[in-house]
Amino acid sequence: MLKEFRAFAMRGNVVDLAVGIIIGGAFGTIVTSLVNDILMPPIGLLLGNVDFSNLFLVIKPGVIDIPYATLADAQAAGAVTLNYGIFINTIVSFLIVALAVFFLIRGINRLQAKPEPEAPAPETKACAFCAMEIPIKANRCPYCTSELDAGK
Repeated sequence: MLKEFRAFAMRGNVVDLAVGIIIGGAFGTIVTSLVNDILMPPIGLLLGNVDFSNLFLVIKPGVIDIPYATLADAQAAGAVTLNYGIFINTIVSFLIVALAVFFLIRGINRLQAKPEPEAPAPETKACAFCAMEIPIKANRCPYCTSELDAGK
């Protein structure tokens, strides 16, 4: 049973899938950091010093019923919040991952694309007199016995 499992686990597809999942997890972490630490702060600055990770609505106040300055303060007070700023960050992260996957698939498709074969040179031509198909090198039509010009 152990040999069968080892044979299964070492098959190319399983190993490729495992590597893909590991790389995907690492890529997700990088994208999350890109969104939270690089992209959203300048966007928030342009929108008037808005910190997207602290955009929330209080659905039910917590033990301390005061305006909460940050999401962490609201959660510490036990308030029930709707965290739409974190949702915006997640949407931006998803769009970046989707764009990266699109470019990856596009590149793979270009690498796998087979060039179209060139059309073969014609082997026949139509007789100018009887319109029958004849060999391209023929000087006389075998059907109507007309003499053909070499240029036709």
